[in-house]
Amino acid sequence: MRSNPEKSPHPEGEIVSRTMAMPSDANPYGDIFGGWLMSQMDLGGAVLARNIARCRVVTVSAETMNFVSPVAVGDVVTCYARVLSIGRTSLKIDLDAWVQCFKTGQSRRVTEGAFTYVAIDDQGHPQPVHRPEENAADSTSSAT
Repeated sequence: MRSNPEKSPHPEGEIVSRTMAMPSDANPYGDIFGGWLMSQMDLGGAVLARNIARCRVVTVSAETMNFVSPVAVGDVVTCYARVLSIGRTSLKIDLDAWVQCFKTGQSRRVTEGAFTYVAIDDQGHPQPVHRPEENAADSTSSAT
């Protein structure tokens, strides 16, 4: 599949995970399974969502997954994440997976997608997401 033409030719966003693709994650031809790559992106997106929500988060959807280029055993996979939107109880996170090729050292985008996470309480019920601007308003009002 072709990459989104509006995407930057360079990684954007916060690094949320980095790992090496291993033989156990590959098919007999040395290509990494798409499900493994998707799980790495999901984990990385959950890191950003949890840091913002300041509570447990669960994945409720993975959208617009584009597998742009294969990943080989030995490639280093880095996931970059950016917040697309924050709702009352949910966060939509844009994720890109890039690899540094084991053989050439060159980097390229291999997968892109958007994941939605919901903030939950200890009983597993949706709860409001912490909003970063609330802290800015609180600190401004307490400083005066």
